[in-house]
Amino acid sequence: MESLTAICDAFLPSLTHDPHDIAVATFYHSSASMAATPQRVGGLMSERLKHPKKWLIRLALLLLSTRLGTLILCGTPSLSTKFPFLHTFSGLSLRKREEILLSWSLSIFYPLRMLFKALKLLTLLVFFSQVDEKNENLSWKAIGYCGVDPEFKANQLKNSKPNDSGNSIPSKKSQGISKQEYIEERFGPLYKGLINLKHPRDIIADNLRRFGFPVSVPTPTNNMSYDPSLIIKCDAVVVGSGSGGGVVAGVLANAGYKVLVLEKGNYCARSNLSLLEGPTMDQMYMSGGLMATDDMGVVILAGSTVGGGSAINWSASIKTPQHVIKEWYNRYQLELFESKLYREAMDVVCEKMGVQSEISEEGLNNAILRKGCEELGYPVNDIPRNSPPDHYCGWCCMGCKDGKKKATSETWLVDLVNSGNGVILPGCEAIKVLHKKGEAIGVAFELENNAGKKSTKDLCIVESKVTIVACGALSTPPLLKRSGLKNGNIGKNLHLHPVTMTWGYFPEEEKKSYEGGIMTAMSTVVANMDKSGYGAILQTPSLHPGMFSTLMPWISGADIKERMMRFSRTVHIFALARDKGSGNVHSTSSISYEMEKGDEENLKKGIEKMLRILAAAGAEEIGTHNCKGKSINVKQASSDEFERFVKEESGRPLRDLNTQICSAHQMGSCRMGIDPKLSVVNQRGETWEVEGLFVADSSVFPTALGVNPMVTIQAIAYCTAQSVVEVLRRKKNGESQS
Repeated sequence: MESLTAICDAFLPSLTHDPHDIAVATFYHSSASMAATPQRVGGLMSERLKHPKKWLIRLALLLLSTRLGTLILCGTPSLSTKFPFLHTFSGLSLRKREEILLSWSLSIFYPLRMLFKALKLLTLLVFFSQVDEKNENLSWKAIGYCGVDPEFKANQLKNSKPNDSGNSIPSKKSQGISKQEYIEERFGPLYKGLINLKHPRDIIADNLRRFGFPVSVPTPTNNMSYDPSLIIKCDAVVVGSGSGGGVVAGVLANAGYKVLVLEKGNYCARSNLSLLEGPTMDQMYMSGGLMATDDMGVVILAGSTVGGGSAINWSASIKTPQHVIKEWYNRYQLELFESKLYREAMDVVCEKMGVQSEISEEGLNNAILRKGCEELGYPVNDIPRNSPPDHYCGWCCMGCKDGKKKATSETWLVDLVNSGNGVILPGCEAIKVLHKKGEAIGVAFELENNAGKKSTKDLCIVESKVTIVACGALSTPPLLKRSGLKNGNIGKNLHLHPVTMTWGYFPEEEKKSYEGGIMTAMSTVVANMDKSGYGAILQTPSLHPGMFSTLMPWISGADIKERMMRFSRTVHIFALARDKGSGNVHSTSSISYEMEKGDEENLKKGIEKMLRILAAAGAEEIGTHNCKGKSINVKQASSDEFERFVKEESGRPLRDLNTQICSAHQMGSCRMGIDPKLSVVNQRGETWEVEGLFVADSSVFPTALGVNPMVTIQAIAYCTAQSVVEVLRRKKNGESQS
């Protein structure tokens, strides 16, 4: 902890500043340790961080707590001419500690660059996203961030009133809405279809029976460790509730089949959202948002909540591009994608989500992207979104406060619940798909048992006629492997849509960078430069202080605080590559990935165009996320200086940890095909190995998609659901005849 504290305080030291603004002075004066950041980082490392290279951080902290270890990791800066001549890291001056951290970021030794990247990410993310008991952060006022969405905060206050003891309690009914609408507003539209697994086993069983699911509580045998404590029967069990699982569950329930949905994440109803970056990442993102490839080359964000990624994504609802459809049909011989059914599926899911392209008001990031493209003559298009024209909200990456963004938790899962044929078990992680003689027979999951002095886990069995796995491209492969499937393609061919960003500082803008619709404009200027269907699209991100700080270059403590002071006026644009490079999912915490040279070149082309767009839109200063932290004042630079800067920054390597690469889309790890030697599922979505076992998520993509994948996931899942309905119908007819 002493070494960790010294590192955190080197990243974010206490500095003096002109005290004319108290908030700014407080921010500069506060160090990481004064905000208890090292303790929080230590807790995250111990409890949440599951990266396979975590040992590297532990070893480094151990070495830095010794003089010899500090000499090994830090070199000559750890030496002095005064006794004791050789120091531990915590005994070094702030200047020397900053010098050492910066040297790690540029080191020729890859492990040192990994160490710097990991410690920087953890420290800055925690510091700028942590909140006190008032849901505030000591830096926010200084950097121009309001914290919780002001409209959401106002509604929370409006819909509560003080009781006799002075405490705030929800009012019984909001004015002008029905009782049903009020209940849905308070508890979410899925409230009546959720089973709370924290209840005692008998209550869980009774609740399931109330929904029409046969449940038995077997008598224990001598083989107690393998006895299931509950056996639940249904027509279909769906593992996952995102864009894949949610669609399948809704279609099957509407068709009259009893459907049980198992979701690893929890349900966050509208009124229960925090709309705070730190708590949201902990509650609604896979591994608390702390995911990266094994070599730290790509930071990964993936949803883990009821509604999956659709609950926390950025609303973009783009149909499968025609050139991708042609590639999947011609090269991979997948007739599904040229079928009438697939075209119908895209229309159905877009209608269900209310997809449209109108914009009442555009946020700062998108307005800058649009303006710069128009100035330069680059193509720029409106992005279809599953939210209405007036949905001016920059917090949708933390859940939608009013349900206007039509995630599966606001659409298909509502169909499931309203049909009376389905229920959702949140906080329920499937441990194995059960199959016998090549046929799927259900799913096993574990249930917390707090009846005794020590909490234990009871085994529960779901017996089903069909099983649908829709855990996402990162979690589906490990589940299939745990279930005994041997197909060598499981977990391979992972694509990540690698993303790199550029930034521009607009000091005169009145709007703030984190406000407004997250994605409303897109440019395809480098999307298909060599006519291969591969390239990069340009879009804008949602960056709140924590994520913003981890992306910006770190040169010194003073420099990062100055960059954060510009937070609300710093616009970001990103390039997203349709990648040919691929990786492997070894487990949910171990992911390898290698970007191809062509993907890197496409991202570099994107960087060049993005820098020009920002400059053309009127940025005062522009830069990239390269760790050297170079930028240029566009207003003061000559045209030759500007061109040199753009050429230099867009020419830097991207595969060496010197520039942060991110991913919010994962796909292809259980790909669809016509040959079991090259794929995991067939065109119906059914696995080659196990009959009645279907996969319905982004893992079935034959290649990377190249655009935001929500519509494509839902369309494929809709088609897969039709195949499942056929199987269930045949089974039902077979049972009737027998």
